[in-house]
Amino acid sequence: MKAVILAAGYGTRLQRDVAADSTGKFAHLSGTAKPLLPVGRCALISHWVRALTASDCVDRIYVVVSNGTSSTNAVYLAAFEEWASHFTNVEILSDRTTSNDGRLGAVACLQLAVKHFEVEDHVLIIGGDTLFKEDFSLSKVKERFSDLQAKSEDSCLVLSYQCDEQDTRKYGILEVDGDLRVLCMKEKPLPTETKSRRACPCFYVFSKKSLPLLDTFLEEKKEAPIDEKDAPGNFVSWLIPSFFTFREPVYIHQISGRFDVGNLPSYIECDLYFREKLQDAGSYMV
Repeated sequence: MKAVILAAGYGTRLQRDVAADSTGKFAHLSGTAKPLLPVGRCALISHWVRALTASDCVDRIYVVVSNGTSSTNAVYLAAFEEWASHFTNVEILSDRTTSNDGRLGAVACLQLAVKHFEVEDHVLIIGGDTLFKEDFSLSKVKERFSDLQAKSEDSCLVLSYQCDEQDTRKYGILEVDGDLRVLCMKEKPLPTETKSRRACPCFYVFSKKSLPLLDTFLEEKKEAPIDEKDAPGNFVSWLIPSFFTFREPVYIHQISGRFDVGNLPSYIECDLYFREKLQDAGSYMV
């Protein structure tokens, strides 16, 4: 299995918050890509590399990044290349974009990695601004995916956690059957539009048989707004079989929650947890 970490975002909300912070306490975060933000004792993305390596889930980690933007002196590509030089199993791929308006979108970044590295294996996709609570285990994810693959080589796997009723408008919400197979995924629905409260974070295991469908999806969406191609959850939603189409069966693996670093308050909360509350850093996410 290969891992693709999606790290090509521009962190506009976070950088706006840092610039507006009058205390100056977070000025050192200016121009830093979200995956490279210090969380606890290391960069956010380093938690993933350590856990992926320790759990032996993947044999290679690909990180898709942007070049950065000269207007804010955010030279992301160079910073990621320097960070990656400390690991032997990580490769960096630039999407060659230089602004948020010109971004490719997460699904296109995934397709870029699959084609560039000629991936013909199962792929674990991870959002570069996301970490999970301590009950999460890559080894358990690997075991669950292996069980699904033994039943059907078409099977894909996503994560799910319970969100509050008022938060359904923030996330993709999954509806599942008794076998925990996804029936549909509703993007940011009103609480009255679904009984489900199963939020779906950016962490997916796609079977190798599903990878050619990236081309089909992006071809269908080539004239669509960037928002329809940006969130990888849109591909997951499209992938789920319906009455009219059959693509790939998608199942869930349940976890308790996540840290989603989107703005300065969410970053502060995440960093504080890893500095003061993380129980066992050595086994975290393994």
